[in-house]
Amino acid sequence: MFKDLKIVELASVLAGPLTGTFFSELGAQVIKIENKLTNGDVTRTWKLPNEPKVNAVSAYYSSANYGKESLLLDLTNESDYNLVINHIKDADIVISNFKSSTAQKLKLTYDYLSKINASLIFAELTGFGRDDPRLAFDVVLQAETGFMFMNGEPDRIPVKMPVALIDVLAAHHMKEAILVALINKMKTGEGRHIEISLYDCAMASLVNQATNWLMQGHIPQRMGTKHPNIAPYGDMFKTKDDKFIVLAIGSDKQFHDFSSILNLDAHGFETNVERLEKRELLNSTISDIIKEKDLTYWTEQLGNLPFGIVKNLEEVFQDPRANELLLKETIGGIETTRVKTALI
Repeated sequence: MFKDLKIVELASVLAGPLTGTFFSELGAQVIKIENKLTNGDVTRTWKLPNEPKVNAVSAYYSSANYGKESLLLDLTNESDYNLVINHIKDADIVISNFKSSTAQKLKLTYDYLSKINASLIFAELTGFGRDDPRLAFDVVLQAETGFMFMNGEPDRIPVKMPVALIDVLAAHHMKEAILVALINKMKTGEGRHIEISLYDCAMASLVNQATNWLMQGHIPQRMGTKHPNIAPYGDMFKTKDDKFIVLAIGSDKQFHDFSSILNLDAHGFETNVERLEKRELLNSTISDIIKEKDLTYWTEQLGNLPFGIVKNLEEVFQDPRANELLLKETIGGIETTRVKTALI
């Protein structure tokens, strides 16, 4: 799809590299510039305790760097710098997450690069915006934008999400902005400076939790897996064989069907408002019924309703559908496997 597209990736860690990977999966030439002075992207060293220390890449690095040509360079070295500039001269896109001061020092800003490539799309990722010099990793944004405060159990401390979701969301926002810029370039021939901040992406992703506060003055509290607006939604129940299922009953009609399957007396629970008001009583009643049968029984009975089986990753990748999404590649002599990001 993008076989004629050339991208220079001046980005490390996750959000920027994931953006580059999206395009590489679709055939674009992605040249990843890594810092020779730090032995490359820092995530090369983000290894699990059982990963071989001698490997040039980690599983983490492999998750975001598929199909790229990697160059280890010292950008303070004139020869290495000129090599990068020569690549940028005929590139369509540059993806960068340098600090503003570093980009200025290295002459790798949009203002400078657009003078040597007027049609360049320059996609810049920052933590809190170009005018805020704070360093930002995903967990910092989870804390600063309310996600951690909302996440966890009511009587426990705030909890971060197990995936760097703000980085992942930022990558989606960035690739969408790049695609829009490419459409504009096709029409006008003009390049564009795109700026995406982790902060803005996190804020945009608060969706209903933000409007619950903005419109109703409701400060979301830690509720475990429960949903503040719907019940039973996110509520988990243990089966007779000690497996967990999670319900996602999103309408009164679905609850009516659900209660019929369970032979549950729905009186007093007919509406979502009633179910929210009596959530503890409702969950206790459902729990007493669910625990009487094993997972296989409930999977058959609830097949036409929205529910999920809580699985670990070994169980997840036993599903043939999950394995259809895998991509394999040898990086630095290491056989790597990852889940693809371009689902088209």
